[in-house]
Amino acid sequence: MKSRILLRSLFLAALVLLFAGWLRADSSHARIIRLSLVQGDVRFTRDVHGDPLTSDKANWEGATLNLPIRQGYVLATDHGRAEVEFENGAMAFLAENTVLEFYDLSLEDGAKTTRLVLRQGTASFYVNPGSGDYFSVTGGDFTVEADGRAGFRLDNFDDGSVVDVSKGRVSVLRKNKSTALVKGQSLSMRAGDNNSTEVARLPENDDFDRWVAGREDTVATATNAAQQYVSSPYYTSGIADLYTYGSWYPVSGYGNCWRPYGVGLGWSPFAGGGWFMDPVYGSTFIGAQPWGWLPYHYGGWVFDPFFGWLWSPGFGFGFSGIAPFRPVTGVFVRSKTGLLGLVPVHPLDVRGKEPINLAKGVFPVASGAVSQQAMASASAAGESWKVMKAPPRESLTNTAVAASAAPARVSRTIVGGGSNARGVTLDRNSSIAYDAREHRFVNGASVAQTAAAKSAEKTDATREALTGERAGQRRVEASAAANMRVPAANVRAATPPARAMAPPPPPARAWTGMRGSSPSGGGGWSQGGASRGSASAPAASASHATSSASSGRPH
Repeated sequence: MKSRILLRSLFLAALVLLFAGWLRADSSHARIIRLSLVQGDVRFTRDVHGDPLTSDKANWEGATLNLPIRQGYVLATDHGRAEVEFENGAMAFLAENTVLEFYDLSLEDGAKTTRLVLRQGTASFYVNPGSGDYFSVTGGDFTVEADGRAGFRLDNFDDGSVVDVSKGRVSVLRKNKSTALVKGQSLSMRAGDNNSTEVARLPENDDFDRWVAGREDTVATATNAAQQYVSSPYYTSGIADLYTYGSWYPVSGYGNCWRPYGVGLGWSPFAGGGWFMDPVYGSTFIGAQPWGWLPYHYGGWVFDPFFGWLWSPGFGFGFSGIAPFRPVTGVFVRSKTGLLGLVPVHPLDVRGKEPINLAKGVFPVASGAVSQQAMASASAAGESWKVMKAPPRESLTNTAVAASAAPARVSRTIVGGGSNARGVTLDRNSSIAYDAREHRFVNGASVAQTAAAKSAEKTDATREALTGERAGQRRVEASAAANMRVPAANVRAATPPARAMAPPPPPARAWTGMRGSSPSGGGGWSQGGASRGSASAPAASASHATSSASSGRPH
């Protein structure tokens, strides 16, 4: 009897270890996130070491909606704005003339580590971490760590940095010092001056703040409405767009399936979009429509005699970033006659086996584009098709992105002092220049003007008049310079040397149980080594540990 109990215990223990190992192996992979909105001129480059604005090895390309972003990418806006959506509901919003580097996008045992670097400009972030997740942004003079659900804006100026907290709480790290901020607080720091830290109330919202708030509300509303069609407690990137741009239909055996508005029975799943090549995940299909993220990278397609092609989330929906990313939800096949075709993936397809949807027809691939009309079933059945591991690279010439010039470095200064002021971008003809010795912007023409004025000064009244005139001129120049773009050739010679912007390592994590266990059960992640050498650090760490029990639900 005892031997049976012992054997049963050993079997159960081995099963638990096997399951835990499977979970870690299944969930440990490179993360890929989504460029969810593009307005105006947005560009990107990848795998650049150091400052991407000065590197001669940076190959810039025009960014397109639904671009897959991985670790090592750099996103830049010129006269435009951008929005990035993460798998767990976090979002990043880029203002004009902003450069954001995706320094670290890693996944270990289901916990997501996100470390970003704001090279220049203004960006806002909404963070909604799941169990064990870590999120930080480094910009200029400090690093901002989100302590649980939080919203904050970071401005990186030539003469300092400012962070504004609109939701939750964050920790601001500067060398060995940590400062905790809560909703409604703003912290500013002058470049090169460790004693210039100032905490104040938030300034009034500007146009960018209002735009960010509107985008957050739009995504949150559509996401919550879409949750009724899926049986998942987790956030899924792109599901809000499915609610906005299509309808769900119940299909026997597959649950709720989706189809975009305005298409008929003969609609092709790959009717609009192009191809994008990345050395990590290969040739990827980028859907040109706003909804073109989830249906082309997750789940599969079923053909219904009444509705035509419908996208099915599949049985792994609600993966919370664990389900593998597909470059395209299609299987490439080639006939003996040399014809290349694409068959929509079925939710029950087995890798390497004949695709189930082959009987529904094949979409020929010619001149780099996928035909919008499938071959007739009889014609497809008459061919002998072989499944390909990857398509020939030269066959996918219909590219979704094009080469672009490097973005310009833009000179920006904190106006008015303190953290209650917004930034000003300086025009190339402005006489305002950065004084590296004074660590501030000054009127570069004032010295010459003063010398000329001294020779003409005859009386005290004249000197007072000239002084007032010069002060008025400086105010006019600063006001007129706002929001003007500076060409790179002029600014790089005038801007101060770049500050070190290497993000600090995330706090060490210790595995204490199965991910997703309730806090009362003792499972989940424990944070180790989170102390940053100040009195405020332990409180921030405790807050982060408490928030790690969240499920990563949206907004």
